[in-house]
Formats: sequence, structure tokens, C-alpha cells
Amino acid sequence: MDVESFREYCITKKGVTESFPFDNQTLVFKVMDKMFALTGIDNFVSANLKCDPEKAIELREEYDGILPGYHMNKRHWNTVMMNGSVPDNKIKYLIDHSYELVVAKLPKKLKEELRES
Repeated sequence: MDVESFREYCITKKGVTESFPFDNQTLVFKVMDKMFALTGIDNFVSANLKCDPEKAIELREEYDGILPGYHMNKRHWNTVMMNGSVPDNKIKYLIDHSYELVVAKLPKKLKEELRES
């Protein structure tokens, strides 16, 4: 998966915005102002995605290209390498999973806003 495909997939999700809150190299995707994905744009070697802690352990055992989240809470985030070691369909699944985890934790009011948007 290339950076543009990653970006396009993330941005199509409902309520998603993209920004550069940390620097001009780190692209962050948020749903209702809560981060669910981030990646480097000039050097697209990996992406950080939120993950259920138990699922994260399983994924790390199954794929060499899924590691504990770099510069993130390693229990709740994975770093997914974009070197072909993780298939594109699995990367899309992990983006979906990350997005759904964040949406599930949104306050009721924000969930309603998201549904109505």
C-alpha cells in the first residue's frame, strides 16, 4: 500500500479529518477529533493504528510487520510496516478496526453527531 492509497482509505470514513498537529511530516487522521491513525508522508514506511490489546498480541505474533506502537501506548497501538509484509486487505481491516474502536469510545453526543453527519 502506498501513502496515497492509505490516505484515501482513511479519509473516506465518516467524520474523518486529516491534519499535521505534530509537524509537517506526520499525517494524523481523526474521527470527531480523536486520533485513530497516523503516518509519515515523506517516508511512508509504517503507520500507527489503534488496536484492541488482545488482538494486538495475536497480530504481532502472526505478522512480522506488526509491532508495538512506536511512540504510542504499546498496549493499545500497533505500528504496521508498509513493506509488503502485511497484505493491503489486512491493513484496511486494521484501519477499520482502529476507526471502530475510537468511535465506540466517543461520548453519546458525539456518536449522534457522527450518525447525523
